[in-house]
Amino acid sequence: LTFSSGNADLMLCTTIIESGLDIPRVNTIIIEDAQKFGLSQLYQLRGRVGRSGIQAHAWLLFPRQSQLSDKARKRLRAIQEFTQLGSGYQLAMRDMEIRGIGNLLGAQQSGQMEVIGFDLYMDMLEEAIAEIRGQEIPQVDETQVDLKVTAFIPADYIPDVDQKMSVYRDLVSASTRRELMEIVADLNDRYGSLPLAVGQLIKVLELKQIAKPLGFARIKPEGKQNVLMETPMEKPAWNLLVEKLPSHLRSRFIYAPGKVTVRGLGVLKPDKQLESLTDWLSQMQSALTAPALSGTMPSKDT
Repeated sequence: LTFSSGNADLMLCTTIIESGLDIPRVNTIIIEDAQKFGLSQLYQLRGRVGRSGIQAHAWLLFPRQSQLSDKARKRLRAIQEFTQLGSGYQLAMRDMEIRGIGNLLGAQQSGQMEVIGFDLYMDMLEEAIAEIRGQEIPQVDETQVDLKVTAFIPADYIPDVDQKMSVYRDLVSASTRRELMEIVADLNDRYGSLPLAVGQLIKVLELKQIAKPLGFARIKPEGKQNVLMETPMEKPAWNLLVEKLPSHLRSRFIYAPGKVTVRGLGVLKPDKQLESLTDWLSQMQSALTAPALSGTMPSKDT
């Protein structure tokens, strides 16, 4: 409390502070023996500073390079490389490269990924999951949401153009809802509560994150009554998704080659359209979860 209130300039502590400690006035953290920390720990500890408009610094102290293990060097290099807001996903992927992934649903935490390489491992994993679920969900490069929603960052919320463009870039690059929420928390800390237009922007981006892995390339109004979702999906794959919805909702979705029409959704206000689609598509996502996998991950001979 003494440190938080500003009556002390220095706090000596353990890694307990990584668990959500939020003191906006803190602008410097010094981490001793940084080579002994995991990548997620370093990421969380670094996030304890820079939580306001004050420029912050994270000092990581470690021995000479020659005294570090190969994995320690890779962790330190990664935490130095990924410094942008919302870089948690990239760090998580790098952490998997360094540590190995292990059994997907088991307790083992070091599989045979290093034998075949990270990229090939991920390709094999995707193919195995697609084979297990028996249907191929098409991949799309991007999901375009063209609903009539007011979604932008107003000038009176972030007046500085460069800062605003930086936030836009961070939002667009966020690949998970967790990363979006981290950015939202940072915006609340720096600029105050989100205006309606920014909140709508977050909801649009969240819908895009959900719709893309389901194979929907574009979501737009169709007349005054309906909403259209464009997709290269085949009928068997669509059947796999729609069966995850309650029976009373399935009749609202009409499949035709190249598109899925959501009947009656267009009569709702745009924000309600967003909420409904996000909810319904989230339920469909459970179809992408493979059945329980047993055994170890693919080996070199697989």
